[in-house]
Amino acid sequence: MKNNIAVVSLGHEALGVTTHEQKNAMKHTATVLADLIEAGYQLVITHSNGPQVSMIHKAMTELHRMYIDYTSAPMCVCNAMSQGYIAYDIQSSLKTELSSRGLSKPVASILTQVTVDPYDEAFYSPTKAIGRYMSKEDADMEVKKGNFVEEDPEKGYRRIVAAPTPIKIVELDSIKTLLDAGQEVIACGGGGIPVIEQGHVLKGASAVIEKDAIAGLLASELSSDRLIILTSVPNVYKNFGKDDQEPILKMNVKEAKEYIEAGEFGEVNMLPKIKAAMKFLESNHNGSVLITSISSASDALKGKAGTFITFE
Repeated sequence: MKNNIAVVSLGHEALGVTTHEQKNAMKHTATVLADLIEAGYQLVITHSNGPQVSMIHKAMTELHRMYIDYTSAPMCVCNAMSQGYIAYDIQSSLKTELSSRGLSKPVASILTQVTVDPYDEAFYSPTKAIGRYMSKEDADMEVKKGNFVEEDPEKGYRRIVAAPTPIKIVELDSIKTLLDAGQEVIACGGGGIPVIEQGHVLKGASAVIEKDAIAGLLASELSSDRLIILTSVPNVYKNFGKDDQEPILKMNVKEAKEYIEAGEFGEVNMLPKIKAAMKFLESNHNGSVLITSISSASDALKGKAGTFITFE
């Protein structure tokens, strides 16, 4: 019998921030992913990369400052680097965990490009801060290059980049081929490497893509059975952070829209996840979405935690 396909989106809690934290966090994350595989899912795993890509960008920029002959890496290259080293830890840890359970499951990572619209409004009003804090002089140099910066009164200036809407997953056919071959797949890490189509050429874009947005698109394009978003909270909540906070255990797309209209979900944390869930379910009415934390995932698999979202 063919396994159900689940797209799993890993948040910061599942990865840690530093390389050391990531290595340790991945041990627990791998047990959760292995539990899903044992429960009958074939996985396509995507993940965040905010701290990691920022660290890489900072390191490459400082290298250029110290050794002028070394070229600082553009954002698309930093994204590719973060995909590679995060996927390495996921792949290695998951393979180890599966082997310890006596499961011989191939795990493959694929460097994934995602097209974006060069005229996306996000390019005109970037919001994602990356890299080191800079002096006013360095910030002015970034502005002269055509980049955007924002000021923190206490820490200095940081570069900010756009987060455009993903359009097409370039390596989608390759991901499908790996799934057909029975592989557990790691793809679209960090939202994917943002690229712009220019004729027959794919040109890297100075941007990042929201992991929740790509998770919804990936689940839709694969017609997956389930989208699982592992975040920092065990449930989606009404009145989040207030005295009358209440977990939402189940909802459908219609109810999700009503919650959005009522302003229940935070603009930068929960709302993108709900929108990703809706995008997937509107393309696959038979699918389902689970939103929970990495620490509650085991209970969620038993129906004891998490928020379940369906089309109707």
